[in-house]
Amino acid sequence: MMYMALYSSRQAAKKLGIDIGTLSRYVSAGKVPAPATSTAGGMHVSLWTEAEIEHVRQLLPKIANGRKTRYSKLREKQTAQPKKAVPRKTRKKK
Repeated sequence: MMYMALYSSRQAAKKLGIDIGTLSRYVSAGKVPAPATSTAGGMHVSLWTEAEIEHVRQLLPKIANGRKTRYSKLREKQTAQPKKAVPRKTRKKK
């Protein structure tokens, strides 16, 4: 029988390069599929496999989060101002 490595949510977040709070928030919001849970000592523990961590790694760039996308619709409506050349002062040679 082959041993499959299981990781805690904290370890999975570290492997993904995000904070544990961010990962748990994504799971509770449904942005990331929840891993299998196990009960140990009256506590519920999430157990992540390598495949689940890699799946979340593929999903991370697609997740819309916070300020980066908050005003995107407003920005799309605004028209860009034409860029003009900025007048520069010439340097005096000494």
